[in-house]
Parts: sequence; C-alpha cells; structure tokens
Amino acid sequence: MSSKDYDAVVVGSGPNGLAAAITLQQEGLSVLLLEAKEETGGGLRSKALTLPGYLHDVCSAIHPMAAASPFFRSLPLGAYGLEFIQPPLPAAHPFEDGSVAVLHRSLPETASGLGVDAAAYRRLVAPVAKSWDGMIGDILGPLAFPAHPLDMAAFGLKALPSALWLSRRFRTREARGLWAGMAAHSQMPLSGAVTAAIGLVLMTAAHTGGWPLVRGGSGALAQALTGYFTALGGKTETGVCVKSLNELPPARAVLLDVTPRQLLQIAGERLSPFYRRQLQGYRYGMGVFKIDWALDGPIPFRSAACRQAGTVHLGNTLEEIAASEHLTWKGGHPERPFVLLAQQSLFDPSRAPAGKHTAWAYCHVPHGSLKDMTVPIEQQVERFAPGFRDRVLARHTLHTAQLEAYNPNYIGGDINGGVSDLGQLFTRPTLRLSPYRTSAGDIYICSSSTPPGGGVHGMCGYHAARRALKDVFGIS
Repeated sequence: MSSKDYDAVVVGSGPNGLAAAITLQQEGLSVLLLEAKEETGGGLRSKALTLPGYLHDVCSAIHPMAAASPFFRSLPLGAYGLEFIQPPLPAAHPFEDGSVAVLHRSLPETASGLGVDAAAYRRLVAPVAKSWDGMIGDILGPLAFPAHPLDMAAFGLKALPSALWLSRRFRTREARGLWAGMAAHSQMPLSGAVTAAIGLVLMTAAHTGGWPLVRGGSGALAQALTGYFTALGGKTETGVCVKSLNELPPARAVLLDVTPRQLLQIAGERLSPFYRRQLQGYRYGMGVFKIDWALDGPIPFRSAACRQAGTVHLGNTLEEIAASEHLTWKGGHPERPFVLLAQQSLFDPSRAPAGKHTAWAYCHVPHGSLKDMTVPIEQQVERFAPGFRDRVLARHTLHTAQLEAYNPNYIGGDINGGVSDLGQLFTRPTLRLSPYRTSAGDIYICSSSTPPGGGVHGMCGYHAARRALKDVFGIS
C-alpha cells in the first residue's frame, strides 16, 4: 500500500464505496479506494462460474434501483462502457395453472392485465409514479424533512403498512400474487410493517425507469464506476484486506463500506463504548441460497410472457409466498420456497455461447443456513417450466457462508446489510442525528447498513460522503 497521505480513504469498493469515493473525488480531494478482492465491485461482479463461455452475475443481476439512482444518473457512465439492456417485460409472475401476471414498463398495460383489479392498481401506483422524480431523492436518502412533503406523506401512508395489509386492495389471484412477489424482495415476512414500501418502490421503478440488466454482466457497472473514479484522479488498490485502521495511510477522513460487525472489528478501539453497544445490537436478516445454471437452451416456461421477462418470480399465490417467507423468517426451510429468477442471456448474447443460455436464481433461507436448497429451487422452476432440468448442463451454488466469504458484507447470507424493518429502516445502523457519522469524528460508515439500505443505487455512499465533506472539509 502506498505511504502517500490522502484527504480521504474509502475501504470497500461495492457500489456504495465507489459512490463515496467518486463523490469525494469530484470535490477535488485526493482519495484512495481500497478493496480486499482482486477487482472492484463488491456485489457487482460477473464470472464464469459454471462452464467456459458462460458469464454469470455472482450477486446482483437486475438493476431497477441503479436506473433510478439520482447519483448514478448524474454520472457519465456510458462513456466508461456502461450499457443497460431493458428486457421486453421487467417481470412476470406465473401461476401453477399456466396463467401469468405481468409487470410491464407501461403502468396502464400492467393495470389492464389485472382484470377487476385494474383500477385498484392504478390508484395504488399511479400517484407514486407521477411524483417519482420529485420524491426519489427523499426515498433514497436519510430521514429528513422531504423536498416534497405532501407527496411523501401520501407515499408513506401506502408504504408503511405491511404488504399483507395492503394486499386487501386487490381481489384477484393475479394482482395479489404479483404484489406478493414484489414485496418479498424485502427479505421479511409479508406481515411486517414497511414491507409494502419495497413492493411499491419496485413496481414504480418498473414504470419509470425499467428493470434493466447490464450488457456484459453486472461487473461492467463496477468497471464503469471505477473507470470514472480513476479518470477524476482517484487511486484504487485491490488485494488489500483492511483489518485495522492502523493499516491505513494518514487521511483526514475514513469511509468504511462495511456493516456494523466489521466496523467494530476495524475501528472498535476508536469508537465510544455507547456507540459500540449500539452497533452490537444491530440485527441481520434472512440469508439467501443462490444458483447459477449453464443451460442447453432457454428455460421452457409454459407462459410466453415469462420467456420475455428479465425477472420471473416463482411462488404461485400470495398465500403460498407469505407462508414461505414466514417459515423462513422463523428458521424453517420451505419445500416450495419463493424463488427470484433472472434470465439475462435471453437479452444479452454475450452471456453464453450461441444457442446456449444462463439463468440466475436464489431463495431466502434462515440467517446462516448451510442447507443445500438446489433441489427445492429446481423443483420450483420445473413446476412452472416443465423440462427445465433436462436443459441444465452445469450449476454453481452458494450457501450463506460461501456468500459471506465472497463478500464479508453479506453477514449470514444477508444481502441487504441488515434487517430493514421499522426499527432499522431509518435508524440503521444506530439512532443518531446522522446515521453515517460514527462516534469518532473522522470515521464514517457508508454501506447498505445505512439509509436507504440495500440495493445497487450508491446512495448510501453518496450521502455518507456528502456528510464527511461538510463535517471534515467544510464543503456543502
């Protein structure tokens, strides 16, 4: 590691670490970005996990929040190789009888496919979509007085309840199932408060910016962010695993793209006893079990709509999904887990050899579970796509411990950086005037364990960097 002094050091190069480093460098500071792995990206990496020529997204795959992110949208990432691909359909939700509910880019088209629930869907989502551009900065930010208070108040009335409570707006199996699949991205029981917020944000994101994937793999987004940071004059060093602040070169500010557990390990001796106790009480949530497949052909879904969707939610009815997520939250392993599946190679031929395909999927599992969920996941795919298993050429799996070894921020397999319930949605990682400040004046936390939480949007890093710029460097 260089012995040169820097204005700021950022530890961890996931999307939030990259966003923090860029934000600081844009202000003319000298910034060093350190990454433990041999390449930047965190959850934004793509590798040949199965067979030669098959490119898989190791973690994140579909990027509605990257497309929505005010910070990412402000950057010239296209000049550094980033290209989003919009599948014909953002998402599809098949049912066991072969029917399907579809999330279209068009809000009216989505509503019209929901039969008698068309009006209810428009009443739920249309006002949010109409106010989206004005609200997105507040939605993807820390708790503060909003720029558009009336719009945010209306959004909050819909977002704060549980997904199950809000589902009472819908009468049809199709609308209820589609809604449940969206809300289940929260990695919490659908009976929990604020799970409605996740479903509402994801549906609105589809209608305003789509659910794109990245041409050439999600790693291309990390490469574009890294390229822009370097072009600004920033310096990146990979293969540097930071275990203590004493290993860092002198700097006026240190920003850590880590969760509370690593923050305690790296900087604990600099933190106050009270703040350490707060961090020790931080709660992590359900983990995931992930599979990547190399396929001899596309997944043979019964529904034509599923064959046009970048994302497919496999869980059948709202009742089945709610029961699956509740059991997982309580420490069980459902026989029919809710499966989130992406099929990038249908729309990006760079992902597989000609005529072949890849697929990506995961289900939720109890925190720290080591159970192999390959069979239940593949049975769920086969349930909606008979003949799927005949097309599997190779598979690669990751249980929660392997995910955490790959990315230490995935504690117990929790890809969201901690539970996002009402107790930790606005006060993650602790209840403080600024969630990004630690008790040490020059140390900040900038990971998804801060607002607005999980997802590839970079806004945790952006807001943490803006806080450090104001506190340490006097730059507003």
